[in-house]
Amino acid sequence: MQDVIRAAIDECLKEVGLPTVDFVVEHPSELSHGDYATNVAMVAGKLAEKAPRQFAEQIAAALEGQIEYVDRIEVAGPGFINFHLSRDFFAQEVARVVTLGDSWGNNDHWQGKTVLVEYTDPNPFKEFHIGHLFTNAVGESIARLFMAQGADVKRVNYQGDVGLHVACAIYGMKELGLTPEKDFTAKDLGRAYALGATANKEDETAALEIKSINKAVYERSNEENNALYDRGRQISLDYFETIYQMVDTKFDHYFFESEAAPKGKELVMNNSEVFPESEGARIFKGEDYGLHSRVFLNSEGLPTYEAKELALAKLKADYVTYDHSVISTAKEISEYFKVLLKAMSFVYPELADKTEHIGHGMVRLSTGKMSSRTGDVIAASDFINEISEAATLKMKESGVVEVNEALARDIAIGAIKYATLKGSIYQDTVFNKEQALSFEGASGPYLQYTHARINSVLKKAEDIGVVPTLKMESLPTEAYEVEKLLYRFPEVVEEAFEDREPHQIATFLIELAASFNTFYANQRIADASDSNAPYKALIATSVMQTIKNGLWLLAIKAPDKM
Repeated sequence: MQDVIRAAIDECLKEVGLPTVDFVVEHPSELSHGDYATNVAMVAGKLAEKAPRQFAEQIAAALEGQIEYVDRIEVAGPGFINFHLSRDFFAQEVARVVTLGDSWGNNDHWQGKTVLVEYTDPNPFKEFHIGHLFTNAVGESIARLFMAQGADVKRVNYQGDVGLHVACAIYGMKELGLTPEKDFTAKDLGRAYALGATANKEDETAALEIKSINKAVYERSNEENNALYDRGRQISLDYFETIYQMVDTKFDHYFFESEAAPKGKELVMNNSEVFPESEGARIFKGEDYGLHSRVFLNSEGLPTYEAKELALAKLKADYVTYDHSVISTAKEISEYFKVLLKAMSFVYPELADKTEHIGHGMVRLSTGKMSSRTGDVIAASDFINEISEAATLKMKESGVVEVNEALARDIAIGAIKYATLKGSIYQDTVFNKEQALSFEGASGPYLQYTHARINSVLKKAEDIGVVPTLKMESLPTEAYEVEKLLYRFPEVVEEAFEDREPHQIATFLIELAASFNTFYANQRIADASDSNAPYKALIATSVMQTIKNGLWLLAIKAPDKM
């Protein structure tokens, strides 16, 4: 409808001999002001040499009766034009939600295009901590927003299985007496890494040994190191899979630094004009382009993260022919990615053109930023278990009947993800357990509970013969407020995608759920004596579907019972 109104206004401007101007068609902040509003008269008034309000009245008169489903057009304030949609429009949209089902809110704007979305990127030998958990929530939602546009999305994960952190971990494994023959866990590896990283910083002798281990790991030249490396790497990767299963993420392909490293070195050496020598290293002179310079090959002849990332772009292209590539990471390395993309534009210009970096905010603790180097981290699995236990207690306090471990886990994950995505992903996040688990207000559990509550109400209605039905001849005279929000969902999804801002969906769902709960507090759905009950049940069904679809875009499950 937004596009229909915009097209009608463009046509109207042509009729009075004006060129297309940049105006907006948006929803007024107050529902009483109409369903759409435009500022076109104020923007185009100068070109028409008319006062904005006078021009607005002329446009409104020309559009009257010309736009299907627009019941009334009025001019307000200095020249805003407000559009009120017809009763029939809202009823048809309510029915359309049920017809479209799980595809409601989707479009085909990216149909036929393949998109790679890279996210999470934990490093083997390090703890999978809550920072990775929040990174995963952002990346998964971005992937699903692309899917909602019709794209064929390939989820990929790039993991650092070589580098200084691995050498630190192997050093720590030796110090802790971990051997390939012994049973040890991913948590033990996290301890080993913290020990090695601290030693590397504070002990010169240890630092030299770690440097030697690092080189040997790249070259696979030491059998003891190789055995520790192979065992530790596999334990880490197996552990990561248990986390992905918890958070409902399934990657299509994994890339590793060990495969990117040799290709990265080769790329740098073969493009000496892009990466000139400097003090025995190879660098990219970012200053020449208003950026900063970075080392791509160190003085030891080893490729840095930058060189590996450069090779990764080609590895992705070899994996699948893609139209767009998204890399979602913490915003701390956004400046680094600007340099990388500039360097890529000289080596792989066609790949640089279709690569997008999303630098999202970080999760913060009360004691400051997490550090896996010091071991001051909260493991993702521990965090999920803690929130699951709290969710179990919260559900019991709230009178939830069927409390079980699986449901508690879904509620916990929903709480974590909603808390991550309810604000702009570009801002830092502070997780508040009480707020995140609340069954009231802006939270994942509130939306999950509303979805389950509607499902329960509809079952009660079905039991007494009230079936969701649209009969235009027996509609309530006025559209309910919840109907005036419901139809906006596809617009919200598209805007959230364009802005890469999942919080727009999170905010809309809360508004919709609150509006429905007000509607339900004042209307009876399971009432066979009410001639409007079938339509009210249809509204409830549509709201439930919309909440389900919106939660899916946030990668949050929608339980049928709570």
